Amino acid sequence: MPRHPDLGAWIVFAKVAETGSFSRAAAELALSKATVSKTIARLEVRLRAPLFNRTSRRLSLTETGRTSAAAAAHLLAEVDAIEEAALAQSANPRGVVRLAAPMSFGIAHLAPLLPALLEAYPEITIDLDLSDEIVDLIEGRFDLALRIATLPDSSLRARRLCQVRRRLVGAPSYFRRHGRPSHPSELTGHACLGYAYLPAPGRWRFRHLSGAEVEVVPAGPLRANNADVLGPTLLAGLGLAVQPEFVIRQDLEQGKLETVMPDWSPPAIALNIVTPPQRARSARVQVVIDFLAARMAEAPWAMPSGG
Repeated sequence: MPRHPDLGAWIVFAKVAETGSFSRAAAELALSKATVSKTIARLEVRLRAPLFNRTSRRLSLTETGRTSAAAAAHLLAEVDAIEEAALAQSANPRGVVRLAAPMSFGIAHLAPLLPALLEAYPEITIDLDLSDEIVDLIEGRFDLALRIATLPDSSLRARRLCQVRRRLVGAPSYFRRHGRPSHPSELTGHACLGYAYLPAPGRWRFRHLSGAEVEVVPAGPLRANNADVLGPTLLAGLGLAVQPEFVIRQDLEQGKLETVMPDWSPPAIALNIVTPPQRARSARVQVVIDFLAARMAEAPWAMPSGG
């Protein structure tokens, strides 16, 4: 007879690797710690290699464990999604949805949507992780992420929600002291505040209404990995910055910031929902995706995906 994989053991391994603890994995899988320990031992015998380094205080993955952990996490996610899809045939969406989003955007524009989402789906729990860094959905066991960027080719599934306009802005006090640039080439003589997580943070691209494009290398007193951090320095009149409209919309409306070079604009960025590549998508994840897609498309800073 053919030798089949020990799928149950791989799922237990994925949970131990995720939690970093036999005890926590046992609790989440509703198994005894002894059962989890025996299952891992059985898998190690089968592989003829240890998966964990064990001491009295610490549990860590071996090289074999590290190379197997991502695929095992993918398997666990597939099993979870299949079960959720089956349950959805006869039950309301329920369970935990792990969601990742950029920090500034998550606080200002995602968090206000959560009360309505939780009221609409009272059996869903949102586990939200905010970071401007691109997280690994598979390794982090995230169900979905909001990403505001041009997406690289990958195995992830992506749904574009809208485009977001970016503007070159500064405070009136800055322009009174330093004047207004009228062409991107003039930015080399201005203090420019940078955002570190752009695809090319050391370069700014601008496109003219005529279609002409110019690239400049900005320099200035501050660069940060969070767009909100640039706000106080901008408002103090100490520099110019390229900012997404959802960050600066209120300051523009109140006259605290002003747009520069209206004929030249940085390329728009896209707001996307990305999910792991497994075919089966649980009901709880799908309703969260649909809810966020509908609400984000109505935002005042959202442009249609086509332009």
